[in-house]
Amino acid sequence: MSKKYLIGLDIGTSGAKCIIVDDEGKVVASSTQEYPLYTPKPGWAEQDPVDWWDACVRGLKIILPKSGVKPEDIAGVSYSGQMHGLVALDAANEVIRPAILWCDQRTQAQCDWITEKAGGLKGLLTYTNNQMLTGYTGGKILWLKEEEPDNFVKMKLFVCPKDYIRYKMTGTLGIDMSDASGTGFFDVRNRKWSDGLIALAGLDKAIFPEAHESTELAGKVTAAAAAETGLPEGLNCYYGGGDAIIQTTGGGMVKPGTLGVVIGTAGNVAMALDKYEDNPNGALQLFCGNEPGSWMALGVTLTAGGAYRWYRDELCKYERTVADAEQRNVYDVMGQSAEQSVPGAHGVVFTPYLTGERCPYPDPNCRASFYGLTLGATKADITRSVMEGVTYSLRQLVDIMGSFAHNEKVYTSGGGSASQLWRQMQADIFNLPVYTMSAASEGGAYGAIMVAGVGAGIWKDLKEAAGIIKAETETLPCPENQPAYNDTYDIYCKLYHALKPVYDLSAAKGY
Repeated sequence: MSKKYLIGLDIGTSGAKCIIVDDEGKVVASSTQEYPLYTPKPGWAEQDPVDWWDACVRGLKIILPKSGVKPEDIAGVSYSGQMHGLVALDAANEVIRPAILWCDQRTQAQCDWITEKAGGLKGLLTYTNNQMLTGYTGGKILWLKEEEPDNFVKMKLFVCPKDYIRYKMTGTLGIDMSDASGTGFFDVRNRKWSDGLIALAGLDKAIFPEAHESTELAGKVTAAAAAETGLPEGLNCYYGGGDAIIQTTGGGMVKPGTLGVVIGTAGNVAMALDKYEDNPNGALQLFCGNEPGSWMALGVTLTAGGAYRWYRDELCKYERTVADAEQRNVYDVMGQSAEQSVPGAHGVVFTPYLTGERCPYPDPNCRASFYGLTLGATKADITRSVMEGVTYSLRQLVDIMGSFAHNEKVYTSGGGSASQLWRQMQADIFNLPVYTMSAASEGGAYGAIMVAGVGAGIWKDLKEAAGIIKAETETLPCPENQPAYNDTYDIYCKLYHALKPVYDLSAAKGY
């Protein structure tokens, strides 16, 4: 029997990743194609869906010939994509306006309105088991209705980013249940749209796409898409999932107790659940998982690796010069500097709220800050404090996740997992063993591979598919580091509450 291959596409915030993987889990070809992010106003974030499609076409044209795989040996393709984005389509399924992204913060008034309309947070949770957060698609729909009524009238259907790419390949529209969960209008318990909340919001149910399980067949590659991408016509395409969920699946987190920590542009902590759970106070996001009968508890901090990248770009010009001169990765130079400091960074604490925050503080007004700077503070302390601040924000989510199951271990992924220093920091701050897993660097695209493989019958379910994932590194906590981290973490947790009045005052003044 010939080897079978699967294709995974991940529509990220900075670029589209395309990979081909064989049925034993080996990545045989990979390409990432970047595209721009637009911020027309402070707190706004938009992209052109055409850029996503163009990037996928470029990536597929690279990996298909590079892999040498015969078209008849490709068993299926599936998708991962940045969640919560609003892609508004007209009656001809043409994009009406730039997509409004997950990190966009313009919709607080609309989120407050629907929450109040539903009877407050407690009432809202009875509909969806989730808060209506500013990043969610639901607030964007209500914003479009209020602020761009002409575009709202034109909108006959909305989809999320990966769904637009799947439409371009298959000509069929729909959404999977993990992405639908992140709209704020989905009844997660019963895995269907919340008709009651949709009616309460005064929205037409017809604009909501049909929701399907991630592993369901969505359609087949059309002749037009085959000609443009090089994919074989008629190739099976499966629904896929929202990136925060499916990249956790792709990292091997398919049962309770194993935490998936991702330090990408955003940061998230997730745990698979084998039964539905209530979401007390809406502190986390409780979403449908990537196969029937599964759910995922998820907490997201909006700026994780993105904070470190901002620090690199704005405050590490010298380190970039050194890296260029020595032909090194600038992050290696920065990490070497951070190692000259100590756990706790000599009391320097960074709060990574560069784009507001989602969990545990759903607050678009909060802002990033450095606390504890003195004449004795060094660049090494400041660099380390950025890494630690991101990790403290993730620890808050790890602590909340412990209410669902005993935290046993962490599978870490994303750009932050490449740093041994950052892996040790995670192990010490979480007080848990930390592992990196094979193909974790492929992110949501690898989860899409697993979903496609289950859909195509290569594996019977995601637990079996997870057998192709192996541990590559193990990092154990250092007890001697934990007192300093715990002391600094205590200060970190108090900073938000101490500065909350200042955040609100600044927001009122337009800052």
